[in-house]
Amino acid sequence: MGKRTLHITNGDVLTQRLDEMKLIDGDVLIWREMLCEGPTEVEIESESALKKRKEFLKRYYRIPFKDYEAKFVPQLKKIKNLSDYDEVILWFEYDLFCHINMVAVISLLIRNGINDTPVFLVCSGKVEHEKKLFGLCELSDALLKKHYENKVKLSLDDLELAAHIWTLYCESKPQKIAGQIKNNSSFEYLSICLRAHLQRFPNMLTGLNVLEHNILEMVNNYQIKNVKQLMGYALEYQGYYGYGDMQMKRVIARLFQFLEQKKDRLQLSERGLLAMQQKKNFYNTQILDWYYGGVKKYDYLYNNDSHKLLKL
Repeated sequence: MGKRTLHITNGDVLTQRLDEMKLIDGDVLIWREMLCEGPTEVEIESESALKKRKEFLKRYYRIPFKDYEAKFVPQLKKIKNLSDYDEVILWFEYDLFCHINMVAVISLLIRNGINDTPVFLVCSGKVEHEKKLFGLCELSDALLKKHYENKVKLSLDDLELAAHIWTLYCESKPQKIAGQIKNNSSFEYLSICLRAHLQRFPNMLTGLNVLEHNILEMVNNYQIKNVKQLMGYALEYQGYYGYGDMQMKRVIARLFQFLEQKKDRLQLSERGLLAMQQKKNFYNTQILDWYYGGVKKYDYLYNNDSHKLLKL
């Protein structure tokens, strides 16, 4: 009798791909969440945490309560009987979006008694002879199979580190996360994702974060015709964030005061030029009741020189 495996995937697209390839056997838990935005609690499965998530997703992304109840909550129940499995395999990518979900999953596994059950990670990113980073679904069938065959077994230290980072993410003191950046682990992209997370807080000189600054620089440096084309650029060249269409649309919408649509080109407005050149602080025009885990985005400022967060 073969091993009974629980696969935890990062979404429906990958799950369908794995099914079409007949690459895996066992049960599948599809992680349909985006915990890198909005309020979170350590026990994501608790009623209070689920309530916060449902309210956030409905308010900012118009996702009805019933959809969340139908698509995400039932998946959590698959972790209740971990003793039934001989191994757990995680399928997550190199970006912040996936890594925040991944550490939440590992925290959940530990709370449900993962004990001595082996946990493996299939993580995409760098590919030999390629400059760009690849998501799992961007890999060829052969490369995806190779990634699966070369999956990494996570040690107890790895699991405890991930759970600890999830706890810190859910707390109100994001400076503590900076102390985890230099930790050695089997998570190849964890350190750079943590740095990317800290840079999501507004810059102390402009009130805009790194991603927002990068988008303004794209408009200034490239012949971008309109907002639709800008979306394509922003998604393609966002680095380690891993944002999807819905998230990037919100980011760009909050930058409209910095943009001007000319006849055949999108340009920076006067405000956009001042922001890009770091000559004026727009913090007061951007402030919003927006959470990253357990902390409000606009309660902290990021210092580019020291790479530290300053509490307001």
